[in-house]
Amino acid sequence: MVSSKTFSSLQFFTLFYLFTVAFASTEEAIALLKWKATFKNQNNSLLASWTPSSNTCDHWYGVVCFNGRVNRLNITNSSVIGNLYAFPFSSLPFLENLNLSMNNFSGTIPPEISNLTNLVYLDLNSNQISGTIPQQIGSLAKLQILRIFDNHINGTIPEEIGYLRSLTKLSLGRNFLSGSIPASLGNLKSLSFLLLYENQLSSSIPEEIGYLKTLSILHLSNNSLNGSIPSSLGNLSNLFGLYLYNNYLSGSIPVSFGYLNNLFDLYLFNNHLSGSIPASFGYLNNLSDLYLHNNQLSGSIPEEIGYLRNLQSLFLSDNNLIGKIPSFVCNLTSLEVLYMPRNNLKGKVPQCLGNISGLQVLMMSHNNLNGEIPSSISNLTSLQILDLGRNNLEGAIPQCFGNISSLQVFDMQNNKLSGSLPTNFSIGSSLISLNLHGNELEGEIPRSLANCKKLQVLDLGDNHLNDTFPMWLGTLPDLRVLRLTSNKLHGPIRSSGAEIMFPDLRIIDLSNNAFSKYLPTSLFQHLKGMTTIDQTMKAPSSKGSRLFQMPRIRRHWRNGFGSSYVAAYDVGFDF
Repeated sequence: MVSSKTFSSLQFFTLFYLFTVAFASTEEAIALLKWKATFKNQNNSLLASWTPSSNTCDHWYGVVCFNGRVNRLNITNSSVIGNLYAFPFSSLPFLENLNLSMNNFSGTIPPEISNLTNLVYLDLNSNQISGTIPQQIGSLAKLQILRIFDNHINGTIPEEIGYLRSLTKLSLGRNFLSGSIPASLGNLKSLSFLLLYENQLSSSIPEEIGYLKTLSILHLSNNSLNGSIPSSLGNLSNLFGLYLYNNYLSGSIPVSFGYLNNLFDLYLFNNHLSGSIPASFGYLNNLSDLYLHNNQLSGSIPEEIGYLRNLQSLFLSDNNLIGKIPSFVCNLTSLEVLYMPRNNLKGKVPQCLGNISGLQVLMMSHNNLNGEIPSSISNLTSLQILDLGRNNLEGAIPQCFGNISSLQVFDMQNNKLSGSLPTNFSIGSSLISLNLHGNELEGEIPRSLANCKKLQVLDLGDNHLNDTFPMWLGTLPDLRVLRLTSNKLHGPIRSSGAEIMFPDLRIIDLSNNAFSKYLPTSLFQHLKGMTTIDQTMKAPSSKGSRLFQMPRIRRHWRNGFGSSYVAAYDVGFDF
């Protein structure tokens, strides 16, 4: 049996513990209330529970306690307007998780943040925080996740962040950070996410980044990084996504990238990379997206690319690639986007492309391709964009192309195509843009185009079409651009009386034809699209009207860290 003396001692220590806990919670509550008093929106409904009369640990919104002490504070997306100057850093010694993201906090991060020595998780993303990252943040030895992205932080990345040996996620993207990436980040041996995108970082990528063997995502895009890509990045065998686009990186793509056999996304576009595409890419068995466009890559497409059976998006445009389009491209049976305009590719369009059943985007414009258009392309029942414009293609357009109901953009401009237009555009067609400008097409304008109710752009200029004015096109509700210049169109241009025709037309070009008599005033009286100012329309760029956005193929990861960039489709009129 427990003696009365022992029992009294137990009671004493129990009461002492409860008193200490109650006192500590009261101190923490008072400190948090003082901080709340500095908020500009005192009537915040979510924080209405923060009152002296309520229990901090049980009733306060966003507060979680452990053994009576504040352990977590999570007020993300709570519409708070305030700053961190009065935050009780020294009064919350047991705080492990602090999440103030998606609010309207401004001002700087105080150096007193170093008092939160037990902090494991710090999330300040999507606020208005400015100033520099204090060096004292390097004292938070237990910190595992640091997220300050989407703020107004400037200055350099402190080398002291390299002291945070427990860090697994570092996200500082979408700020105004400048200077170089500290080599000390190579000390973060547990890091899985390094996200520094959309800043003003310069200099080269430190070789030490290649020491981070646990890294899954490396996102350094949209900076001013220069120099060559360190071959040490080939050591990152766990890397899932590598995003270095929109920088000034030069030199060749490291052959060591062939060791990144877990890689799904490789985005190197919009740099100054030169040399050939490494044959070692053939080892990237899991690769889904390969974006190499807008560089200075040369040579032919290596044979080994055909090994990438999981590849869904292949972007090679705006380089100096030469040679024929190899037939092994047809081995890429998972391909959904094949994008290689503006190179020096020659030869024929492979007939076997019609075997890639899931292909949605096929763009090979601005090359030196010749021969006829493969009729097998009509087998691609998911095809949305087909652009083979500005090549040397010849022969007739296969009649079966009018039956591709999924097709939204059909661009064959500036080739040497002959024969007549497809006559079988079907009801329910998805066609938005049809551009056959600058060919040698003959015959009439097919009446079946009236079935294309979504059509916005029709450019049949600079051909040999022989027909009367297609007033029946006026029934298309969304038609904005009608260009029939330099053909053999003839006869009077008759309007249809009181019926409103061409309701959304913005541009019409009928020049260099053989039309007779007068232009009917009734036609122009009904062109409402030309008299209505659309405030949502931006001024056209020097490259033409970007009316369409290429469909983005599925993402493999969506966790708020990454950003997805796709090429916009450029209609490319030459007015």
